[in-house]
Amino acid sequence: MTTDGGESGTGPGSGQLRELLRLRDFRRLYATRLVSAAGDGMFQAALASYVLFNPEKATTPAETAAALAAVLLPYSLIGPFAGVFLDRWSRQRVLVVANVVKVALVVTVAGLVVGGSEGGAFFAASVATLGVNRFFLSALSAGLPRIVSESQLVTANALSTTSGSIATIVGAGIGGLLRFGVGSGDHVIAAIIALSAVSYGLSALIAMSMQRQLLGPDAEERARANSTSAWRQIGGVARDLRRAGAYVVRHRRAADALSAISAHRFFYGVATLMIVLLDRNYFTKDATSGLLGLGAAVAASGVGIVVAAVITPWVSGRIGKRAWIAWLLAAAGIAIAAFGLPFQRVLLVLGAFVLGVSAQGVKICVDTTVQEEIDDAFRGRVFAVYDMLFNVTYVAAAAVTATAVPKSGRSFVAMALLALGYLVAALVFWLVSAHHPDSRISRGTGLSASDLKIIDIDRDLPPSVGLGQPNSSSPGSNRP
Repeated sequence: MTTDGGESGTGPGSGQLRELLRLRDFRRLYATRLVSAAGDGMFQAALASYVLFNPEKATTPAETAAALAAVLLPYSLIGPFAGVFLDRWSRQRVLVVANVVKVALVVTVAGLVVGGSEGGAFFAASVATLGVNRFFLSALSAGLPRIVSESQLVTANALSTTSGSIATIVGAGIGGLLRFGVGSGDHVIAAIIALSAVSYGLSALIAMSMQRQLLGPDAEERARANSTSAWRQIGGVARDLRRAGAYVVRHRRAADALSAISAHRFFYGVATLMIVLLDRNYFTKDATSGLLGLGAAVAASGVGIVVAAVITPWVSGRIGKRAWIAWLLAAAGIAIAAFGLPFQRVLLVLGAFVLGVSAQGVKICVDTTVQEEIDDAFRGRVFAVYDMLFNVTYVAAAAVTATAVPKSGRSFVAMALLALGYLVAALVFWLVSAHHPDSRISRGTGLSASDLKIIDIDRDLPPSVGLGQPNSSSPGSNRP
């Protein structure tokens, strides 16, 4: 797999890693990320247990949709605007203050859990925690080039973001083990949340050991940023997003690709919500068993993502990205019909595997198409629009599905429409994109992973509370 900038490689060599880890400032920034990421994992595991797999009550479709929104929307809506402030504020101070604010917020969430709250205050505090995390992650990305050389940046990004994802998974595992080993009561979940606050506090202490101006911005950058008011710059970002949307409309291959992944993400959101509800309320009434069932579906989807990353360069290099996207959408529809409609847990896990292959394969092809078709001057802004589409369509699907499926998640009509939707999307994409076929370079044989610029499937965004999935991190989204 390639790294953040989309450059090729089989991974950082041991010599490069040793060079990086000799850098004291890099070790501190790296530790700041890892410790905070472990806290993220524990916090998200606790939220999933409390909201989706609470043994004291069945999970409703509306609660599942709200949980998905709480995890994903802050990253979509705040991300494009974070850079306005990161060019004005000390990024080292952002790391410290963001962690301190997260401590206060998660302690508040823990108190609400102890009190049995599941209302607006609980979700507001949870969303605020994840929103603050967007600033934290953007500051990490923005500050990294200040402490490593340009030749080390690809390796540093690969090590930092991949390790951060692993740390999040480890944190979630710790939270899950505590949940299974100690109990599932509100006090246990609150204790797991409080433990995440300890991680955030340690991360803040590590960040405090760095010099205030180490991560920038320097005086010249700050003066340039302060030459225009923050509100005016925010308005400028909004205008840039609108211009990027208009630009995409004029570049039809990129527009076709973004339409395809938007359709896919909508249907993927429907599938996620239904699988969560089926595992929680239909296949079993036991919350622990339901959580294990969802874990199996997530694991199968994760395996599918890896398989797609391996086969997509080879297949798309021979049949073209356009054909491969259409086949992947069709395969998802067939899998939903074959493995979803029987409403059996084992078959649903197999279906999750195919959805994982489809999701990551489409993502790789769309990323590459956008990179090929969009000029560098617009690429960052177009990927910001892409990130927003990626998550907003997913959450919108969950919201729509919440009004249409029963609490059990078992709806033959909804599952059949989901399968049909994927098949129709495949056909429409194939017919519409026929007028804008792959370019010569896209159809060439033997494209490698570097040609397709496969990105890390887990970068700066959190794992979903539903199916394991490739996130919206794109080659342009590492910018603050």
